[in-house]
Amino acid sequence: MPQPTALDPANPFAVPSTLPYSLPDFAAVRDEHYVPAIRAGMALELEEITAIVENPEPPTVANTLDALETAGAVLDRALTALDNVASADATSSIEDIEELLAPELSAHHDAIYMDPRLYRRVVALDDAVRDGTVTADPEAARLLETLLVDFRRSGIDLAPEDQATLRDLNARITILEAAFGRALLAGANAAAVLLDDVAELDGLADDVIAAAAQAAADRGEPGRYLLEMQLPTQQGVLASLRRRDVRERVHRASVTRGAAGDEHDTRRTVLELARLRAEHARLLGYPHHAAYVAEDSTARTTEAVTAMLDRLAPAAAANARREAADLQAALAADVADPDAVLEAWDWAYYAERVRKERFALDDALLRPYLELDRVLHDGVFRAATLLYGVSFTERTDLVGYHPDVRVFEVLDHDGTGLGLFLADLWTRETKRGGAWMNNLVDQSTLLDERPVVVNNLNIVRPPAGQPTLLALDEVVTLFHEFGHALHGLFSRVRYPSHSGTAVPRDFVEYPSQVNEMWVWHPEILRSYAVHHATGEPMPEEWVRTMIASRQFNEGFATTEYLAAAVLDQAWHLLGPDEVPTDVDDAIPFEQAALERAGLALPAVPPRYRTTYYNHVFGGGYSAAYYSYIWSEVLDADTVTWFEERGGLDRSNGDAFRAALLSRGGSLDPMVAFADLRGRGPDIAPLLARRGLTTATDPVA
Repeated sequence: MPQPTALDPANPFAVPSTLPYSLPDFAAVRDEHYVPAIRAGMALELEEITAIVENPEPPTVANTLDALETAGAVLDRALTALDNVASADATSSIEDIEELLAPELSAHHDAIYMDPRLYRRVVALDDAVRDGTVTADPEAARLLETLLVDFRRSGIDLAPEDQATLRDLNARITILEAAFGRALLAGANAAAVLLDDVAELDGLADDVIAAAAQAAADRGEPGRYLLEMQLPTQQGVLASLRRRDVRERVHRASVTRGAAGDEHDTRRTVLELARLRAEHARLLGYPHHAAYVAEDSTARTTEAVTAMLDRLAPAAAANARREAADLQAALAADVADPDAVLEAWDWAYYAERVRKERFALDDALLRPYLELDRVLHDGVFRAATLLYGVSFTERTDLVGYHPDVRVFEVLDHDGTGLGLFLADLWTRETKRGGAWMNNLVDQSTLLDERPVVVNNLNIVRPPAGQPTLLALDEVVTLFHEFGHALHGLFSRVRYPSHSGTAVPRDFVEYPSQVNEMWVWHPEILRSYAVHHATGEPMPEEWVRTMIASRQFNEGFATTEYLAAAVLDQAWHLLGPDEVPTDVDDAIPFEQAALERAGLALPAVPPRYRTTYYNHVFGGGYSAAYYSYIWSEVLDADTVTWFEERGGLDRSNGDAFRAALLSRGGSLDPMVAFADLRGRGPDIAPLLARRGLTTATDPVA
């Protein structure tokens, strides 16, 4: 049914925001504004598309490509805001809106990319560029190239009846992905472990215990303690909890999420999603969904992805088994039962103990030196300032989408405004797990827009008045996500569809992983690693020990990651008729896939199991979770480039910004990498970092 294009002028999405950098006016936005704005935005965009295709003038860059990139402004404003709150503040009202609009948005996308009139106009423009009648600069040529690919991958060449089938598949897949995310969030909240006695928390730091007490009180359980679930299998508290029975309880709560046979069971959704994605790919001429995804990535083929995972897995598993032997010895020395076997819930605890013995350092000692605000300002922001000359000013006059959100203005080296950075760092019941970056405004010189980007983390909030102390892993995550933010903030492209992180999925993690290197840089580390109460710097010997211990437990880390990547591929290498039909077959399928890959280590479960694998079944990483290790090849090679050129140096930052961070999707990303490095990627730095030097080099 056609939607009305008229939108109440009082709706805050009706006109561009007048706030700095076009930040959405969240103080004015109410839940009831989203549906009318998005429906009107879709209708307006279709009118704009009609004007493009009915233009009697021959197609040009201006009247076709520029016009397409300018279309849909109302929809973009409303939808980017909704997408952000749907992941970061998913109230029941927002979830209902997302569910209502999901099939409509899918149909709207199909209406554009299955429009034969628009396709013919884009093809005619491509022909004109090829024969020299029309001149297109490199960015326009890149957009033209990617548009034609998008049309083909959206089914423009299919017969009408097949296009109708594809539309139905797209709508249902969109609904199921949203349903998975909702069930996962509810299941994570339900799986939180409630404890009665503080003695059960023996081993946890005082601030962690206080946070657990506050979390319980917030859920209406004063006097008790709530250990909330983090998104991955491994829960941070397992490294410190001394009571083995409590560790087991926390671990089992984690790994049974989505498979409990209750209202939060995700298995049926997973099976239907896997089958429908396979049908979607088959209809478009691909053998399976993984092939469909790989074609639009830098990997290009599933064979290349499989080859990499297969070559890394044996060495990683061998390293994990060696590590397990050390931990088993520590367990045997600690418990009365001579037959006790190292279990998954023991790994983090005994790894921390062995690390402490081997390196005279443990997480509990580090936390007081890793206070959130200090890490953010004197670590994350300071590294960016030294590398790129940018500065950060908190704008308390600007309002985010939730009271937790802090807004920072980012100024370039010459004092001009670069964009806004929003930090939403604490966990809450309405926020999905994990950490991620979003755009609220895409940078575009065509639209004269500067970027507004958001980083979301899930750090447990301490009681009021107490400092937020971080685990080292959370520090790394903060730097990682800010690497994505820099990718968005430094974008300098013409077209909004090329902005910042609009690059292939297996390339997007590369700049963020590079930014992790500054966690360990001595100058940066000494700047942020300061005791929150005394102001004393972290002892120098601790700093040296932290850096020396970086490869400790790497076998576990690599194995749990590869196991998750293998599971993702296994589900998406299936044809439609190969997907299990019985929900009780989901976990056995998972186990069989791990066994085939040589990664079925009971003490090292996958980082994400199928039933709570939000990246893959609720997010945008289906058949692409391999991207992290694929991107890490580029990352490790680039770290070597920085080190060869003197490390934390402004000239290095400017070169990296110019070659990579500023160019977004405006050119082939591997060309951008070669522009920086002067050659293709080298796998050797990654193998050394991961302790996999015995592995055969995969094709990068």
